[in-house]
Amino acid sequence: MLGHPCKRKKETTKTFIVSFLSCVVVLETWEFLQNRMANEKQLKWEGKASAELNGPEAEQVWPLLEDFFGLHKWFPTLTTCLGVEGISGQPGCVRYCAGFKTPVDHKREQDQDQEKVNWTKQKLLSIDPAQLIFSYSIIDGNVGFNSYISTVQVVPKEGGCSIVWKYEVEPVEGWKMEDLDMFIGTGLQVMASRMEASLQLQVGPLEP
Repeated sequence: MLGHPCKRKKETTKTFIVSFLSCVVVLETWEFLQNRMANEKQLKWEGKASAELNGPEAEQVWPLLEDFFGLHKWFPTLTTCLGVEGISGQPGCVRYCAGFKTPVDHKREQDQDQEKVNWTKQKLLSIDPAQLIFSYSIIDGNVGFNSYISTVQVVPKEGGCSIVWKYEVEPVEGWKMEDLDMFIGTGLQVMASRMEASLQLQVGPLEP
């Protein structure tokens, strides 16, 4: 026998309300997750630096950067760059970098009895010689760089080339974002100048 019409109507209404509330919960959960992901992304510092080289072509500059274990030849104050895993220039290789100075060293030295030697271990994630680009991450160190990833690319331009260095990292304790911009930007400018001078010496003076 069929139930009373009013009873069936109540059950239908109840089912509708339960379904509606379930949809609301799903939507609110989705919105919460989206907002959380957006907030986590915003928490990371992101920056970019670039430096121009006048004269040397991109194909001349690339081998200097492709030598992943040779960063100490170009980056200022970096006294040590050693390969500790893999073959230089191949994805997965790791370099140990030490002795570099940072904009916040003087602040840390005030709280310590002796000067600290800054160091990091950096892993080559990917490299594309055709596009003159590679990316790496910092996997260990004592300067507080967590979830740090950089992408470095040589870009051809008329009369030379430019090096573009992009990075993202979680906020670093004791640093401001401007400190990191200065550290990378200044370091890149010195690198570009040294590379330009080295390549010009290899070419030699132009004949009159």
